[in-house]
Amino acid sequence: MTGRRVPTKTESVSESVDKITGDYLRLQLFLGMPTKNQKMAPRKPRTDAQRNRELILEVAKVAFTRSGPNASLDDIAKEAGVGAGTLYRHFPTRDALIEAVYRTEVEKLATAERRFAAAMSPIEALRAWMLLFVDYIATKQIIASALNAYVGGPSKLYEGSRAQIQGAIDALVKRAIKHGDIRRDLDPFDLLRALVGVSNVSSGPDWQQSARRLVDILITGSRPIK
Repeated sequence: MTGRRVPTKTESVSESVDKITGDYLRLQLFLGMPTKNQKMAPRKPRTDAQRNRELILEVAKVAFTRSGPNASLDDIAKEAGVGAGTLYRHFPTRDALIEAVYRTEVEKLATAERRFAAAMSPIEALRAWMLLFVDYIATKQIIASALNAYVGGPSKLYEGSRAQIQGAIDALVKRAIKHGDIRRDLDPFDLLRALVGVSNVSSGPDWQQSARRLVDILITGSRPIK
């Protein structure tokens, strides 16, 4: 005799199927298996996979700075200490890697806004973020050749980043205004325009120092008039 269930004479085949189906569903719930109407939670990237991705992006930023858009992807993988297959699994094309390098820099700005706001006074958070924005401009310039080689042009990359950057500076300025540290008539984007202007006008290697000094000048000039 096997363990197979045989319907009795008084039990219809459909009733037997219903019972078997019910037993199966209960087993799924007991074992934690997803049922037909349940959705599996998205899997988080494994820690080592995330670490590999971050290493590749850091090495790629340096490589694109040094060698431009034609930097060897195999060399990038080697310097990051991963196999070429790992690199291509994360970034199937050169454009995908260029895009990820740039977007990572933008995400740093967005993340920093929240971190600074939680740990610093409103005016110091704004100052710290503006200094980080100077670093972002510098990174954008040094990987400019790679960004310009991006299919569709760099403007395609910049579309989404502007909203993130604008959102970050808006939140910081709004918080500083509410605290009484900044004039209410200040346009947050004027602060960014001033810093970008310095980077465009100054062609010398010390433009970042000038931009950093300008941050303090802008902060002082944005104070409420008493």
